[in-house]
Amino acid sequence: MIPMRYLLAIALTLASCAAADTDVFDARVVGVTDGDTITVLDSNKQQHKIRFNGIDAAEKCQPFGTRSTQNVGRYVARKDVRLDCPRCGKTLDVGLAQITDGMAWWFRRYADEQTPEDQGRYESAEDEARLRKRSLWADDNPVPPWEWRRANR
Repeated sequence: MIPMRYLLAIALTLASCAAADTDVFDARVVGVTDGDTITVLDSNKQQHKIRFNGIDAAEKCQPFGTRSTQNVGRYVARKDVRLDCPRCGKTLDVGLAQITDGMAWWFRRYADEQTPEDQGRYESAEDEARLRKRSLWADDNPVPPWEWRRANR
């Protein structure tokens, strides 16, 4: 099983990428668990649960949880993806898309696992979504998932 925070970004492209990087692989999305976690099937027909790095989305029973899950599905369900390939010319960073759409928080706790460029993009996207009151930011008092989980243990 691949560590949950393995995914730096999903690239919806099959562009060639140097195979020397063993942490890079192509897969097909076979399930969307929630707004920040998917299941993929690799070329050896093994399933891997992948958690998007840099975001934390609402839990399913939390406000916007179902919408966030549906939004991820809109981007990646049943699509071929390349995992963790910064040189591949990503066509879509799903974590960033979730933040831009107001469907997830930038998970600052793990910001050190992102490049400075990605940190800036994620922070700006969250600020913009908040200012424009997109999705979860339209709520008067959106509760971050990490606080919601702590309160509901």
